[in-house]
Formats: sequence, C-alpha cells, structure tokens
Amino acid sequence: MKFTHDVIVIGGGAAGLTAAGGCALFGLNVALIEARKMGGECLNDGCVPSKALLAAAKRAAEANETTRYGITLQPPKVEWTGVHKHIHDAIAAIAPHDSEERFEEMGCEVFRDWAQVTGPQSVDVGWRTLTAPRIVIATGSKAAVPPIEGIDSVPYLTNENLFDLDVLPDHLVIVGGGVIGMEMAQAFRRLGSAVTVVEPDELMGRDDPESVAVVREVLEGEGVRFVKGLAQKVEGKDGAIRVTVGEEQIDGSHLLIATGRKANCEGFGLEEIGVKMGRGGIETDDRRRTSVKGIYAIGDCRDGPRLTHVSGYEGSNVALEITLGLPTKVDYSALPWVTYTDPEVAQIGMTEKEARAKHGDKVTVVKETFHDNERSLAEAKDKGHLKLVLKGKKVLGASIVGTNAGELLLPFAQSITGKSSTFALGSAIIAYPTRSEISKAAAFQAWEPTVFSTVPKKWAGFLAGMRRRFS
Repeated sequence: MKFTHDVIVIGGGAAGLTAAGGCALFGLNVALIEARKMGGECLNDGCVPSKALLAAAKRAAEANETTRYGITLQPPKVEWTGVHKHIHDAIAAIAPHDSEERFEEMGCEVFRDWAQVTGPQSVDVGWRTLTAPRIVIATGSKAAVPPIEGIDSVPYLTNENLFDLDVLPDHLVIVGGGVIGMEMAQAFRRLGSAVTVVEPDELMGRDDPESVAVVREVLEGEGVRFVKGLAQKVEGKDGAIRVTVGEEQIDGSHLLIATGRKANCEGFGLEEIGVKMGRGGIETDDRRRTSVKGIYAIGDCRDGPRLTHVSGYEGSNVALEITLGLPTKVDYSALPWVTYTDPEVAQIGMTEKEARAKHGDKVTVVKETFHDNERSLAEAKDKGHLKLVLKGKKVLGASIVGTNAGELLLPFAQSITGKSSTFALGSAIIAYPTRSEISKAAAFQAWEPTVFSTVPKKWAGFLAGMRRRFS
C-alpha cells in the first residue's frame, strides 16, 4: 500500500503535539489534525488560564493583608476587565509554542479540520483521505457534567467557558471539590466573589487528607463556604442560580460545574473500526497501543491519569516507539501532581493510605513541618508539612502542603525510581536558607534510627576511648 504519510496524529493538545513534533524531528512525514484551537485544553481553557487567574488572585490577597512585615499596603481594587486581559495575554504569549506555524516548521503537515478514522491505516479529513502505517489518537477530554435535575435548562460554567466571563461573579456556586473546584474557589474568593463549594465526598479525594485539611482551613479562613452533600437540583437564569443540596437551597449568581473530565473519543469512527472502549476512555496497554494494530491512544482520551505532563510523557514515549522501534511502557510509580491553591498541595507516588493498603505495617511515615524550616519562618509562611512514605528506606511517595510545594517534588521522583536514595538526599549539601531543606530533613529522619543505633554508638565510644588512652 502506498501511504500519504508515515504517521497520522489526531489532536493538537499536549499529547498530540509532543508525538507529532517528535516524529517530525526524526524526519518522518507527519500529518497533524486539529479542528479546534491548537494547544488543546491546557493552553486554552485549562492550565494556562487557571494559573494566570490564580496569579491575579494572589496579588489581590497580598494587598488585602494590608499590614505585614511592618509594611502597609492599600486595599486592592479589582478590575475584572484587567484580570480578563491578563488571562488572555498569558494564553496569547504561550500560543506560538503550540501554533500551526511552529509545527509546520518542524515538518508536520497540519490539517485544521475534523478527522474520521475509516480504517486501521486511513483517516478522512475534509475532502482528503490520509493513510499511514501508524495512527495516534490524542483527542483529549471534555468537562464531565453530572445528571443533576434541571442542569440542561440553566446557564452554567465549566473550565471551557469560565475564562471568557465578562463580569466577576457576585456569588459563585461550585459543584465539585476536586483540583479545579478548589483552585477556582480560592481564586474567585480572593478577587471578591462570595464562593460556596458543594461536594458529596472528600475534598480533593486523591490527595493526602492531612494536606487537604491544611488547605481547607486556609480557604475557610478566607471566606469560602463548604457544603457537604450531593447537588440534587439546579434552577434559575443568568445572574440568579439556585442549587438544592439536601434540605438546603444555595442561591448564587453563577454556577461552575467542576466534577472532573471525561474522554473525548466519540464521533471519530473508532468504535466502528474495532477500537475497544473502557469506562474511562479508549482501552490501551502499557505501550498505549489500542485493540487495533497500528493505532495508539495517548493523553486524556484513553483510560488513565489526566494531566498535561502525563500527556507529554506519553507523546514522547509513542514518538520513540514509532520512530526508533523502542518499546516504551509507561511507568507511573513516580507520578506527580500539584493543586495550585495557596498553599499548594503536591503529591508524588503513593499516598500514605495507598501505601498502607498495599504494604500494611511495613510502611513508615516521616513528617517534617515548615514551622521548623528557617526560610519559611523568615517569610512568615510556615503553614504546612512534608510527609515521606517509606517501606524500609525506600521512598514510596511524598505528600507536601505549603508555599511552592510543587517545586520540592523532583528529588522524590529520583528516589522512587531508584535513581537516588534517601541516604544521598539526607547527606546532600542544601543551600541555606531554602524550603528544600525540609526534604533533606525528612530524608535524614528516615536514616536517624540507623545512624544513631547501638552499633554506631558503641563504635564511636570505642574510638573515643582509644583516643583518650593514647593521646
């Protein structure tokens, strides 16, 4: 069969761009298909706009604390038009990295249209039929909207239209207490909105409960209200929304649905050609191969973790497999994620709960607080802690809550994967004063019982006695 391309990539988000760019840089003839905006969710309505919003909210929060460190500031004046401009300026600044022009320069042939997979090696796009021995599906995810009574008859926000708001909500009611819900709750509260979060289960349920408790306390102190329960009914119109939770009715101006994401894998003809689907998206093996030979699925569209850095990682893996023939299985033993509240919540590897479920009483936990970290004390930002989850001296996971907690994950990624050790980290020279000293302190604490055990103490005593006798 004569092919039009070496590989066809469907989706111009983090996963698809990484795979397409990698294959093109190795000299392959790549077709990259994207019908919506280049850059996908992360650039346009996910990571970038949300972090820009959080930055604006943090500036307002700092000014709201009018006197600190002996310095007095004026209370902030929040202008939503300026915040909106900042958000979209951030998107525009990063957009060239993901642009059609950049990937054409790399050697991709970019198609801005809808794709229909018509066979294991063929894709219809617009008026053309493209063929290739390898097809990569990277169609991402979309907001998951729960079946709440009345949801189809009221205006509501998701991350896909939240950042296009032309007014600051008077009272934002958020259904969902996960990462998106908690970040947006703090951001809008700091900018002046009243905020109520409705969540039937535990807040940020995949994170360590002790870390989440710290963040909840901070958000409640800032005025965010939490209601535990299931949103059963919504009603209202623009500017006047009512959410029923049990016996309580919550009245707000805007409703944000933040109950997670679901795979965007329908309408591409995949099931018709035999690609198997699971509950969470396209089924794949550890090499991200689907049930149809020659077709891969990477990023949010497949069943698995949905994070931008995971999408990039899988895109790189598939690019290496297609270009060099290297089988590249995914390894999520050191998977990190961060919730960018203030303080941040950072997790890598297993939580304490997960580790105890798998390894029982073989698990030990070492905990260091930022109250003992001298950089944190000097800045009066000492709220939070680091928990190191261990099996023996091996790191299984780390949970951190505190200022810039996400920046402290790297050494634990090395430890979990065996590229470093707690002993190496505990004996490292760390610049003073830095927050990263907490990592060294936790690692040293793991070794402290061994270093100062009976045998080393006896040896130290023996040497001291010998010196006294012969000096």
